[in-house]
Order: sequence, then C-alpha cells, then structure tokens
Amino acid sequence: MIKSMTGFGKGEHADDRYRVTVEIKSVNHRYSDISVKIPRRYSFAEEAIKGQIKNTVVRGKLDVSVIMESLQDGDLNVSLNTAVAEKYIENLNILKAEYGLAGDVSLELISSMPDVLKAIPDVSDEKEVNAVIEKAVAKAIENLDVMRLAEGEKLADDLHLRGSLLKKHVAEIEARLPETVNEYKEKLYERINELLDNKVEIPEDRILLEAAIFADKTGITEELVRLNSHAAQMYEILNSKEAKGKKLDFLVQEMNREANTIGSKTNDIDITSHVIEIKSEVDLKSMSKKEITEIINTHAEQLLDCFCPL
Repeated sequence: MIKSMTGFGKGEHADDRYRVTVEIKSVNHRYSDISVKIPRRYSFAEEAIKGQIKNTVVRGKLDVSVIMESLQDGDLNVSLNTAVAEKYIENLNILKAEYGLAGDVSLELISSMPDVLKAIPDVSDEKEVNAVIEKAVAKAIENLDVMRLAEGEKLADDLHLRGSLLKKHVAEIEARLPETVNEYKEKLYERINELLDNKVEIPEDRILLEAAIFADKTGITEELVRLNSHAAQMYEILNSKEAKGKKLDFLVQEMNREANTIGSKTNDIDITSHVIEIKSEVDLKSMSKKEITEIINTHAEQLLDCFCPL
C-alpha cells in the first residue's frame, strides 16, 4: 500500500463556542515541511497541529489553513493601551501649539487612533480551543488520506506495469545473450578469412578462446540478476502496508545504475534497444541527450541497417 504525497483534505468541527474549518493541501517534497496559517490569537495551537499531522503524513509539503469563528455574542475583551493614548495626546498638543491649529484633542479623536483600543477574542481556555481544532484537523487529515490513497493505488498500478515490462525486457536480453557470442564468433571467422583471403586454416581453439574473452568482457548476467531482484523487492514494497517512498526511490536508482552498466558493456543493437526501454520504464528523465547521442553514434551502422535495409 502506497500513498501519494499530493492531496487535499477539509475538516470542520463546532462546539458551543467555536466553529473551526481546516484545509490541508499537500504536494511532493523530499522531507516533511508543514506550514500553518492560523489567526495570531490562536497561534498557541500551531505546534499541536503540526504534531498531529506528522503522526499520519510522513513526507510532503503541506499548507494548513485554520479558520476560527466565534459562535457566542460578546465573546470579546476590549483592551485599552493608556501609554499609547498618552503619547497621542502629547504629540497632538505639541502639533497644535507648534502650528497654531484650531480644535480640541477629544475623546472621539483619541479612541479612533490605532492601537489605543483593541477588541480581542476571549481565549480563556486554551485546552478547549485545542480540543475543537484537533477534531477539525483529524477530519481534514482523514479526507486528505482518502485522496492520497486513491492516487497511491493508481501509482502502484503503474509501477506494477512498469515492473512487468522491465522483467520482460530482462528476459529478452537473457535470451539474446548466447546469440551475441555466436554472432561474434562467426564475424571473427569471416573477418580473419577476409584478411587472409581464405589461405590459412584458422585454429578452432583460438577462435573459441577469443569468443570466451568476448563473453567475459560483455558479461551482464550479474546485472540482469540484480535487476530481477530489484523488481521483486519493488513488488514487496508495493504490497506492504508500510510502503516507503524512499525505499522505492533507492530501488529506482539501483535499477537505473544496472541498466547503465548493461548499456556500457554491450555492443549489440538489440540489447541496447532493450536497455533504452528499461531506462524509460525506470526513470523517464534518466537519459540525457548526451547519452542518447552516444548510443546512436556507437550503433550508427546497425541503426542504418534497421531503418534502411539494403
């Protein structure tokens, strides 16, 4: 079972005093990165929200929005900042005297100045607020998880398909290996006879030795075994209830490394074509333009034979 890191979840909860709406948006990220947008007066709940989310969502970049609504009339405290009011009065009187301005520094004027009077919601019980937020967050996480699981199932199906295709290409490469050695031996015979004009008998044991050396240099059996092993491990991870994205990421890197090694060892166009297919299934972005160009240059003659047969 795997989960996508992309998803959206919304949760709402209300009690006698508050209605809370929580929205969670999640996208891909290498680590866990949670940012919470919540009214400043309730910022004491931020760490609890992050901790609650981390219990379910291990990786991803999550943006959490918390909307708090008070359901009780008069659920406010009005704060008077006398120090700020005094400064306003002092400076306004200085301004009046300095420039000979008319008018009085009235109560109406002072009370309208910024930061003199503040209406602050009454948050007398932080535990009560945390409790209602926690329930809303739990519902949002649940809905987020539903979406992540649904997308994760689609990703798992795609990975199963890619794994099957990979194993198919590995099997075809394994079937092709004996033919490459025989073809090399025949080409070696032909080349030597051509150079010697068929005037000298070629020792069979010498040809077999050269073929054995060729087979050893181009041997890719270990890489094929490891590719099959990695595919089997990927299936185990996909079917596990504790599937981990980092393990899958590691396996993809290893598969790509084995495919690169096979591609560097072989000079057979059929095997190379299978390597290209394997790399495209393992990582669509793994092949650079330089790698593709090198493959084409290395097998230019064979490619021409394929597309322009004489």
